[in-house]
Amino acid sequence: MIYEYWLASIPLLSDCKKRKLREEYGNGKAVYYIEEIRLRFSGFLEGKDVEAILKARKKDVRKEWKQLEEKKIRFVPYFAEEYPTRLLQITDAPYALYVKGRLPDKDVLSVAIVGARKCTPYGEGIALEYGEYLAENGLQVISGMARGVDGAGQRGALNGGGMTYGILGCGVDICYPREHIGLYMDIQDNGGVISEQPPGRPPLPVYFPLRNRIISGLSDVILVMEAREKSGSLITADLALEQGKDVYALPGPVNSQLSQGCHRLIRQGAGILISPEDLLVELGIRNQQSEQKSDKIKKVLENHENVVYSCLGLFPKGVSQLIEETGFSAQEVLERLISLEMKGYIREISKNYYIRN
Repeated sequence: MIYEYWLASIPLLSDCKKRKLREEYGNGKAVYYIEEIRLRFSGFLEGKDVEAILKARKKDVRKEWKQLEEKKIRFVPYFAEEYPTRLLQITDAPYALYVKGRLPDKDVLSVAIVGARKCTPYGEGIALEYGEYLAENGLQVISGMARGVDGAGQRGALNGGGMTYGILGCGVDICYPREHIGLYMDIQDNGGVISEQPPGRPPLPVYFPLRNRIISGLSDVILVMEAREKSGSLITADLALEQGKDVYALPGPVNSQLSQGCHRLIRQGAGILISPEDLLVELGIRNQQSEQKSDKIKKVLENHENVVYSCLGLFPKGVSQLIEETGFSAQEVLERLISLEMKGYIREISKNYYIRN
């Protein structure tokens, strides 16, 4: 497998040409040892391709392979039995994947949760809620481990005790963004981090659109939580539509720039995200827990706490607005807010402004 890794890791040589070389000459080792003249007269390689292959022969491939093993990174080429069948169905499937942890189970429904890096508390909260609920119901959550919506959806999946898979735009031995190191480690224990980029390759902008096609390729359904008119999330959604996948989008305020991309998707026919319970009904998955969730919260809370809690959502509300909506005194509203916050149902995001957790 060392020579297969060598062929896969040749930079500036397309996956299509790597496949062609392997099919033409039998395996990676044969390609490694083939004479230069035969490469130049192959009929499908350009001069720069041949130079890339010759240059790659000069590196210490055995040393690199040993480092791969030391870092516990698995190398999975497209012809391996464990290579995801979902990816094989897309036209530009990666030649190989590098994996820390596991690959998605081919027999379990996979849902991608993607969206804005600089998301609102609304988008972050909904992503967390969907990730947790989907995981609780046995679905796999796929995302890019990015800041904002991606990370929230994957953290939600972990909170729900499920499996989640982070698709990176760099080598799997690099945690990007760095502040997600805890998430990066947790995902390896409850799913896996996956990339087509060889270990050590930095997170360059050119790799992220490529990463997006793997996110959509590994998923059966794509959920877009928040997205601007031009964003990587819309690239993922467009790729998913090209791949014949179902896309759902989260509606938001009409004047929010972070909802414009989602509204465009809805106009084009994407499904509308109303609640995780409704989504599972649409996907043909039912669970009695979903119907009991809100009732369970209501039974735990006292009467007046319920009233205050029901007035809150994922958009921040101030104390004065809550006083007006509930009809309670300022002291009673503040007491209920403190009680709800101590129980973990709400949080204060700025002075006297609250949202649901």
